[in-house]
Amino acid sequence: MDYILEGLKEGINLLLTFNKEVYGIIFLSLFVSITATIISSFIFIPLGVYLGIKDFVGKKIFSRILYTLMSIPSVVVGLIVAIIISRRGPLGSLQLLYTPWAMIIAQTLLIIPLGLGLTYNLSKNRGKNIEKIGLTLGAGKRDIIILIISELKRDLFINVVTVFSRAISEVGAVMIVGGNIKGHTRVITTSIAMFNSMGNYPMAIALGLVLLFISFTINSLIYKE
Repeated sequence: MDYILEGLKEGINLLLTFNKEVYGIIFLSLFVSITATIISSFIFIPLGVYLGIKDFVGKKIFSRILYTLMSIPSVVVGLIVAIIISRRGPLGSLQLLYTPWAMIIAQTLLIIPLGLGLTYNLSKNRGKNIEKIGLTLGAGKRDIIILIISELKRDLFINVVTVFSRAISEVGAVMIVGGNIKGHTRVITTSIAMFNSMGNYPMAIALGLVLLFISFTINSLIYKE
């Protein structure tokens, strides 16, 4: 029990003294996850709204496939991205493997299905009524999508926050494409796993506390009541 309390004390001290390594890991994690969330949001919000209100052949099958992809294992995404951007892969010439940009690509591909599924379901259930109002006012398809996004902006914001929480807490994909390189691609989750295996509990606890704080902040934004 004593070593746990001592580790917690040292972990808090690392945060309060602004340990360079700890904060470097935190800032990289936030950069990667926020960038991935922004990129994916520009894709899944308009696409999810459009697909939700549009009737097309095979929509039920599409829904099942999409909902399945929402829970796709992160290591599978990491493996696919690693193969594509590896030296012998189709995008190997870009030399993206083991860089923060590889991690951003992996996280973006990981969270797009989640955001798309949430937005698609939201639009399918509530977008039709808004679409009818837009058509009554003479709005075009593009205007209707903008109108739905405007009317459902609070729910869409929750979707964005949800995919960010998925990104910031992800381990497998970023470990595979990033390599957990010190000072370069080491993020919160991969660092916690590594420091725990090394027995460096103060560092692991410090980063764990940061992850808990981020989780608390995210839930505070979603559940204000």
